[in-house]
Amino acid sequence: MDKAIQFEHPEIEKLDRDGIVAIQKTKLKALGARLQSSPEWVQHFRKAGMTPRDLGDFDSLHHAPTLEKSNLRALYPFPMLTVDMSQVRRFVATSGTTGLPVMFGLTDKDLKQLIPYQMCRVLRAAGMTPADRVYQGYGYGLWIGGLAMDIGLAAFGATNFPLGPGRGDLVTTWLSDHGYTACSLSPLWLMTLVTMAKAQGIDPRKAWKLRVGVFGGQSISAAFRDQLEAEMPPGFMAQNIYGTTEAGGPLVSISCPYSHDVDEMHLINEDTIITEVVDPATLKPVAPGEIGEIVITTLDRDASPVVRWRTRDLVRLSADAYSCPCGRHGMPKIGRIIGRSDDMIKVRGVMVFPTQVEDIIAATEGAVKEAWHIYIDQDDEAMEQLTVAVERSKASTMPREDIQYRIGHAIHSRLGIRVTVECHDEGFLPRYEAKAVRVHRRGKAKA
Repeated sequence: MDKAIQFEHPEIEKLDRDGIVAIQKTKLKALGARLQSSPEWVQHFRKAGMTPRDLGDFDSLHHAPTLEKSNLRALYPFPMLTVDMSQVRRFVATSGTTGLPVMFGLTDKDLKQLIPYQMCRVLRAAGMTPADRVYQGYGYGLWIGGLAMDIGLAAFGATNFPLGPGRGDLVTTWLSDHGYTACSLSPLWLMTLVTMAKAQGIDPRKAWKLRVGVFGGQSISAAFRDQLEAEMPPGFMAQNIYGTTEAGGPLVSISCPYSHDVDEMHLINEDTIITEVVDPATLKPVAPGEIGEIVITTLDRDASPVVRWRTRDLVRLSADAYSCPCGRHGMPKIGRIIGRSDDMIKVRGVMVFPTQVEDIIAATEGAVKEAWHIYIDQDDEAMEQLTVAVERSKASTMPREDIQYRIGHAIHSRLGIRVTVECHDEGFLPRYEAKAVRVHRRGKAKA
C-alpha cells in the first residue's frame, strides 16, 4: 500500500460541522479523564473550581482556565507532562523571544502517528502531491517547524530536500538544478532568495520549477503574497500556513487553492484540535467577520497537551466560515494572522499592527518588500515617535525622498498617524531566514 494512503481520511475532511463537533466532544471527555491523573493539571483546573474530569462539553471547556507561558514557566523545567519521562522521545521548545523557552515533549505516538496524520492533511490541502520535490527551508534544533515538516513529507511520500534556512547562494542554484516543485520556508527568505538569484543572473520565473509553497513563521499580507507569486514561475501559489509549538507544529491552519484567493485559511485539523476565536478581553467567542484571539486545545497530543492555550495571535473569523468549494465545510475558515495582541502598537492613541505597515510598503513602488523595520522611541511608558525604516531597490530610479514621502503619506492617510520614514540603500537592513523581528523598542536618552 502507498505509504501516503494510510494518512488520507476524506471521511473526516468531508464531514459537516456537526460531524466534527461530535468528534471533538468525544475526545474532549477522554482528554479530561487522562488529565485527571496529572497532579499539575488537577492543580491548574482548581483555579476555576473545576477538575479535568469536568471536561465533557463546550460549556465546561469555556469555563476552564486558560493556559499561558507564565503558567508553564512556573513549573520549569518540564511543565505538565502527562507521561513518564521514559516515554518522551524528543523535546521541542518555544522561541524564547519573550523569556525562557518552554519545553514540550513528544512521544512515539506524537511523532509516528499524530504529526504525520495532521501534516499530511496540511500538505494535501495546500496542493502538494507525493510526486513533488520539496525544498524544506524551515529551521531545526528545538524549533518544531522543520521537524514537523520533515515528518509530514516522509509520511506524505514527497521527496524532501531538508536544507533548512541559510546558504542562499547554494539554494538559488539548486532550485534550478534539482528542479524543486514545492517549498516550505519563510516568505521573507524566499523573497531574499529571489533577489540573490537575480544578482547571479538567474530569473526565477524561467529557471525555477516551483508551483506551490507553504509559508509560515510570520503572516504575509495579500499585497506581499501577490508580489512574491509574481516573481515565481507562472501559476505558483503561495499558501499561508499557521501553527504554534504549543499546538504541535505548523498544522493548525492552511489555505487551500480556493480559500487562497480570498486570503483565508481552513482550520484543517479540527478533529484533533479545538480552536476558539475569542475576544482577548472577555474570552467570549467572536461572531463571523470579527477579530479575535486564537485559543487552542489539543485533543490527541500525548506528552504535552494544552487546554485553552492563549496564542495571543489575532485573526478575523471568516464571515462565511463553513463554506468552501473544496468541500471542507466542517473545517472553519479564518483570515491570515493580523498580529499579536501583545505586539499591537499604540501610538498617540491609535492602534497599529505591523502587517498594516507591510501592506503599505509592499504597494510602494521602489521599496524593497522583504526589508523593513519599525522603531518605537519611548520615554517611560508613553509612546513618543514611530520610525519606519525601509530600503530602496537597486533597480529603482525613484529618489529616496519620494519613497519616504509616499510611505509616510500612505500611513497617515490609512492609519491616521504621522511617522518618520527612513529610506536606506538595498542591503542596509537586517534580513531574516526564519521568523522576522519587525518591531524594535528603544528608549530615549535622558538629558
